[in-house]
Amino acid sequence: MAEAKKYPTPVTNPETAPFWEAAKAGKFLIKRCTACGERHYFPRSICPFCFSDKTEWEEASGEATVYTYSLMRKSPSGPYAIAYVTLKEGPSLQTNIVDCDLEKIKIGQKVKLVWKPTDGAPLPFFTAA
Repeated sequence: MAEAKKYPTPVTNPETAPFWEAAKAGKFLIKRCTACGERHYFPRSICPFCFSDKTEWEEASGEATVYTYSLMRKSPSGPYAIAYVTLKEGPSLQTNIVDCDLEKIKIGQKVKLVWKPTDGAPLPFFTAA
């Protein structure tokens, strides 16, 4: 039987601690700027659009669409897919596509959030919806 993949424990800091605490409860948080209204990921206290520090945590649906992807077929740990996905709420993020047939991934495909355990907070990945 194949050994379960071990994921690294995320490094937290005071700015990202609410994100990782929510992840432990299965909630995927993004930030929304109250000055310009834009949502962003990776959550940070300064809006990357208008540079305001008026940001709030907001729970995202975990629904996304594959914007682009690349299959890494020759890796010591085995094949994997890295992708940019666009969340239903708007932000795009880089992630891995997991737990599906990598050869069937397509641009425009609907994907959903899955959490992978670590020794600390779980890590967010995406799989076919």
